[in-house]
Amino acid sequence: MYKVILFDLDGTLTDPAIGITNGVMYALEKYNIKVKERSELFKFIGPPLYYSFQMFFNFSEQQAKEGTQYYREYYKDKGLYENEVYDGIEYVLKTLKEHGFIIGLATSKPQDFAIKILEHFNLDKYFDYMGGSSLDGSIQKKEDVIKHTLTNLNINDYSQVLMIGDTKYDILGARFHNIDSVGVLYGYGSYEDLVTSKATYIVESTKDILNLLIK
Repeated sequence: MYKVILFDLDGTLTDPAIGITNGVMYALEKYNIKVKERSELFKFIGPPLYYSFQMFFNFSEQQAKEGTQYYREYYKDKGLYENEVYDGIEYVLKTLKEHGFIIGLATSKPQDFAIKILEHFNLDKYFDYMGGSSLDGSIQKKEDVIKHTLTNLNINDYSQVLMIGDTKYDILGARFHNIDSVGVLYGYGSYEDLVTSKATYIVESTKDILNLLIK
């Protein structure tokens, strides 16, 4: 039924918690804002940073732009690598590739950063195209990233596509294009959000992804 599998990155392929939260803390310090617990910033994992600064800390548009730049100052050299691949993910990618699936990346993380991360973990070899947001802000929303990736994969029939991610942003981005989706529970989204956003499927583990796609 599906021929093209799109993966989110943060919370789906890798656990980026340390790098992302360190980057956010670095940015917040520029505004003399401190958080008591790192876990308070886990909500930054998934949505675009620009919106997160506005949503969670009431930043103005200008502050959100500045905050994003401060974050990237830290992230581009250090935060990228404060990251680890989820158990079983490489096996999932390898097996899907062996079964002839087209595999794409569709992440809200800037594309250049995302590619460096996948190269660092030697996962880039499994992807036919690695798409992400643009540093200039022209591609930012999840639905725009998905379109960007599918355009570069030369995919026009979206009924063949399945989006896999851990948050409602992945699911809603897929639904924008009438694309089926899988919500994974091992990342940073909640079961309630995945249900409310109407994920086509919800799975608990990386193994469940293969059980869903390979019969």
